[in-house]
Amino acid sequence: MAMTRRTAGEYLLEKGLITQEQLEDARRVQQSTGKELIQIFLDQTLVSERDAYEAKAFELGMPFVDLDRVQPEPSALNVVKEHIAKRYNVIPVKKDGNILYLAMSDPSNVMAIDDVRVNSRCTVRPVIAAPGAIEDAIRKAYGGSAAGDGAPAAPGDGNAPARPADLRGSVMTDIAAYSARGDAEDDEKAVLREAEEGPIVRVANTIIQQAINERASDIHVEPQIRNLRIRYRIDGVLHEALSLPKYVQAPLISRYKIMAEMNIAEKRLPQDGRIPIRYQNKDYDLRVSSIPTPHGEKIVMRILDKTSVLLGLNKLGFTPETQARLEELVIQPQGMVLSTGPTGSGKTTTQYSVLHKLNSVEKNILTIEDPIEYQLPGISQVQVNRKAGLTFASALRAFLRQDPDIIMVGEMRDLETAEIAIEASLTGHLVLSTLHTNDAPSAVIRMVDMGVEPYLIAATVTGVMAQRLARRVCQHCKEPREIPAADLRAFGFQIENPDQMVTIWEGVGCDHCRGRGYAGRVGIYELMVVNAEIAELIVRRAPLSDIKEAAKANGMKELREDGLVKVLEGLTTPDEVRRVVFTAGFY
Repeated sequence: MAMTRRTAGEYLLEKGLITQEQLEDARRVQQSTGKELIQIFLDQTLVSERDAYEAKAFELGMPFVDLDRVQPEPSALNVVKEHIAKRYNVIPVKKDGNILYLAMSDPSNVMAIDDVRVNSRCTVRPVIAAPGAIEDAIRKAYGGSAAGDGAPAAPGDGNAPARPADLRGSVMTDIAAYSARGDAEDDEKAVLREAEEGPIVRVANTIIQQAINERASDIHVEPQIRNLRIRYRIDGVLHEALSLPKYVQAPLISRYKIMAEMNIAEKRLPQDGRIPIRYQNKDYDLRVSSIPTPHGEKIVMRILDKTSVLLGLNKLGFTPETQARLEELVIQPQGMVLSTGPTGSGKTTTQYSVLHKLNSVEKNILTIEDPIEYQLPGISQVQVNRKAGLTFASALRAFLRQDPDIIMVGEMRDLETAEIAIEASLTGHLVLSTLHTNDAPSAVIRMVDMGVEPYLIAATVTGVMAQRLARRVCQHCKEPREIPAADLRAFGFQIENPDQMVTIWEGVGCDHCRGRGYAGRVGIYELMVVNAEIAELIVRRAPLSDIKEAAKANGMKELREDGLVKVLEGLTTPDEVRRVVFTAGFY
């Protein structure tokens, strides 16, 4: 009979380092925050760092090394440079032939293991040690300055992220080392071998690390006729970060496909994969997509910060009135609340923030997503698997037999899914879902176009939230500017006299925002609450304009009006609101 491995908490309890009550309290905190148990114990100063990481090693079934008692062997230290040890806070403790035992606090950090493997040319075996003990051991073993052995600091080391110029310098150093070996080979085995070698591995890792430092949401690796272009999407806008030589294209793209566990031999069909990484003590998930183009495969990596989604609703940029109305909608025991907007408008973050608010021991919350972007503790999440026959519709049918209180449907894409979601709403469940429409009232028209009967929409949909994300004015370099009030007329600004001037704020550019004048994003929202009048208009198949007017009479502020509020508060600019909200002929 297989034995069940005990958790870190149970290990600490058995050793008498915590009480049963403290363990149960920590588990409740874990359910609401998603933190590791050992981190909760450390935050509450219940155990020492050494005991916490010994418990973690026990839970993972890995060796624990006490660096206060074990001295790293010189033969091990000789094969790992100081700047690499400091970059990842790891230290080699023993070298047995070609096997290198590496002390680290997070054995899931594949980038650290990869970099050490490539530089040491050894097979790396992780062992667990306390992070503070590793830092002390690095200082004692190498005895160098913060910069290490003269090597440049890796992008993202310390508090000051590397500038784009530093990124190019760091990457080009590795590319020079790669090209110095002679012409690149074209056959598949050679490209695979090159993709596993040091310079290409470092280039691939540096590009990802710098994207995280720059707060990018996506990395685009784009083959061109004569070069390979690297672009980052930062605050919703693409910026060119690098232009690399063409001969780097094949091994670099192969490297990313290897990291994402994709088929590197398949270059004619689109592929999807994922790269889980830990960087600067935070967990990230990179969703990787490749498509064939005339000049080679294009790779796009969506960077998902697993901690950024657990935001409170009060941090998403709602006005107090909109937030209060939304909270009133989602505490109802039944009904359907929809989020609408284009891809990348923050719908998922809003829905997860709502679920985070609603999550409690008393609620059974189920989600069906494609894909699951973030793991939410205490919530049962299911991912679509079409090959196995698991679709939104089939999962929803199963959910209704799981005694749910709240159901989230990642997206209503077809009539079958919509009808089952409506059935769930009618039978006493709160349903959250998304649609792709320009504004909130258009969601009704979209559902009718899908084939849903208007009377069912009127009976179930209680609210629709349309949203966009505009770039936020950098708070470090923003300056006031006077503009004619007439320039804001399109946003619904009420002009008192023809010569009226209005103060807005614009970023002039600084180190914090990389000279762009913007840093971060702010939400712009439009919440339509369905009352009796709107429900009647839906049943009568009234024109969109009539539904919109009724929604405005019921207190709905249009996207442009909410954008105006954010402009006057100095959070964004008129140009940003025009970019993300206005559609030709729409207003």
